[in-house]
Amino acid sequence: MTVIKQEDLIQSVADALQFISYYHPVDFIRAMRQAWETEESPAAKAALTQVLVNSRMCALGKRPICQDTGIVIVFVNVGMNVQWDAELSLEEMINEGVRRGYTHPDNVLRGSVLSDPDGARANTKDNTPAVIHTRIVPGDKVDVEVAAKGGGSEAKAKFAMLNPSDDIVAWVLDMVPTMGAGWCPPGILGVGIGGTPEKAMLLAKEAMMDPIDMHELKARGASNHVEELRVELFDKVNALGIGAQGLGGLTTIFDVKIKEYPTHAANKPVAVIPNCTATRHVHFALDGSGAAEFEPPDLSEWPDIEFELGDDVKRVNIDALTAEEIQSWQAGDTLLLSGKMLTGRDAAHKKIVDLIDRGEPLPVDFTNRLIYYVGPVDPVREEVVGPAGPTTATRMDKFTRTMLEETGLAGMIGKAERGQVAIDAIRDNKAVSMIAVGGAAYLVAKAITKSTLLAFPELGMEAIYEFEVENMPVTVSVDARGESVHKEGPKVWSAKIAERIAVSEV
Repeated sequence: MTVIKQEDLIQSVADALQFISYYHPVDFIRAMRQAWETEESPAAKAALTQVLVNSRMCALGKRPICQDTGIVIVFVNVGMNVQWDAELSLEEMINEGVRRGYTHPDNVLRGSVLSDPDGARANTKDNTPAVIHTRIVPGDKVDVEVAAKGGGSEAKAKFAMLNPSDDIVAWVLDMVPTMGAGWCPPGILGVGIGGTPEKAMLLAKEAMMDPIDMHELKARGASNHVEELRVELFDKVNALGIGAQGLGGLTTIFDVKIKEYPTHAANKPVAVIPNCTATRHVHFALDGSGAAEFEPPDLSEWPDIEFELGDDVKRVNIDALTAEEIQSWQAGDTLLLSGKMLTGRDAAHKKIVDLIDRGEPLPVDFTNRLIYYVGPVDPVREEVVGPAGPTTATRMDKFTRTMLEETGLAGMIGKAERGQVAIDAIRDNKAVSMIAVGGAAYLVAKAITKSTLLAFPELGMEAIYEFEVENMPVTVSVDARGESVHKEGPKVWSAKIAERIAVSEV
């Protein structure tokens, strides 16, 4: 009988979380590299370049790929012949591993988990508790899959109880465009079919842990209905032209992974969950011989590239912004920002709007300033700030008009598209919205030369800071005329892909 020691499981979980915070899975690196090599959309290729450069930097610097270091999801298969040398429960051991992993002094990870989710929403400080799924199975080992899932991609999960005769492909193709770009494509779609509502969602989440093998599948041909469905969805989702970061391009997904389970005759539960460019998961097994060991990817797996901007980049001194300069920018323009910007996310925006509603003074002067939607990782060693990539801009849409009209704010930086309510406010106020690349948090942080806390310290990573930046790369996503690159880019590339498909079928 195998004896598993408490400390071995705890340390294995902690080491796994550190490992996946700065190493992409090798299959994902290869898929990103292939997409980068074949991408024809300049905007999408530039985004993929940043993601790949960031990924290699994180592997070398052992710092998080993304500032959103995720909510921890653990799948545990416990062999029936396993005996535990432990005082803690299985969940307590795993959560102690999470606690150690996220508070490691050499690579502090961001605590994103909040207790009392519909009340005080207080940060637990160490990213516990994890979401744990346990099975008791035959055997004498403990198999563990550890994942850290970003909130932006989780927010785009979709579920439906379809009728038995409904077309799953049609439903997924309806859902993917509604996800926008907040899940940071390209990535993987996990699809769960069957069971009950909660089972379908669990199947979709499990499916995303399977290795990427779409190109091998297409080369050998589908051998069953599920494989046929995977190929059909892969081709048709990529034909939507959404592309990297939603900017329009050839690659929106690297693979579609599907798991099924028997269901009631009257039902067809279907779930789809995307995984983002900060895909993070690893498998390990404990057999009683000690804690798990993790082998780093070979650096040769990454392409030897550097992030370079073209000649048409515009250098902007944001300390001397004028309305005329902002109105000269067009959707799709690449800017290099230097100067002082503010930061703020959901919680800070809510506090600001509440102060405005009550007629109370604001703690910060927003006049003619830019605000960066970010919740960075805490710095370590000589860092000014830890990885500091953008959060999803859409969540701030409901605050945008008030911020622009009541504070004098000039513009915003986040990731993904803006909804129509925000686009209208930006157009009406001749403001601007920009994107930094999601999944390039460490690269973005290198442009930040100083960080000063200004307001709401109780909000932790959601407090308002002032960042001094030098040559921070951004793209104009919505210009002062209300033109949106996230609307035009996919429209152009879906048309190009459709034309190619039509030609190939002649």
